[in-house]
Amino acid sequence: MYAVIETGGKQYRVEVGTELEVELLDAEPGKTLTVGRVLLVADGDDASIGRPVVDGAAVSAEVVRQGRGEKVISFKYGPKTRRRVKKGHRQDLTVLRISDITLNGKSAAKSAAKAETDAKTERQRLEEAAAAQAAKDAELAAKLAASKPAPAKKADAKTEAKPKATAKAETTPAKTEAKASTTNKVSTTKKPTARAKASDAKADAPAPRKRAAKPRTTKKDE
Repeated sequence: MYAVIETGGKQYRVEVGTELEVELLDAEPGKTLTVGRVLLVADGDDASIGRPVVDGAAVSAEVVRQGRGEKVISFKYGPKTRRRVKKGHRQDLTVLRISDITLNGKSAAKSAAKAETDAKTERQRLEEAAAAQAAKDAELAAKLAASKPAPAKKADAKTEAKPKATAKAETTPAKTEAKASTTNKVSTTKKPTARAKASDAKADAPAPRKRAAKPRTTKKDE
């Protein structure tokens, strides 16, 4: 629910909890005022428009503090007359907090409080449901943990590991013997290298024949 009020010659749109600055009102901080000039009240899709004010409508507001607005500079200039006028002004203001809007006995503050309590009860209901579900989950987890078989002891695991180690030790000599036999086979069946082939070929080749030396002729013989 919201309303449009008039005070100090200005109109304001307000709701419950709204804080606004209005023209100076003769009231001390902490007091509650009732704004009589309510021009419009709207509640959902229903709206009541005043002519000029809404009958049976009122807005209650609490005075928060008295203050002053920002400084406004007023400067007047008269050409060819050497007239210069400069003035500063700070408007006195009153800060209001809207506490309630009523229309034909219906209160906006009561409706807001009821909605808040309903939200709290809904939150509490959800929290209770979540707590109950958590308790059920914990109970189910405890049952599953109790039904599981107990794990084997570490000593049994160690004793089982020892025979495996002995079996590995037995298999290692057999592997070494197999490797030795394979190395012997490889050494006996090695293929002749290129150098050995070349030496054998040289040994098998016939020796080259030597040419007879021709006698040399000199000038004395001629």
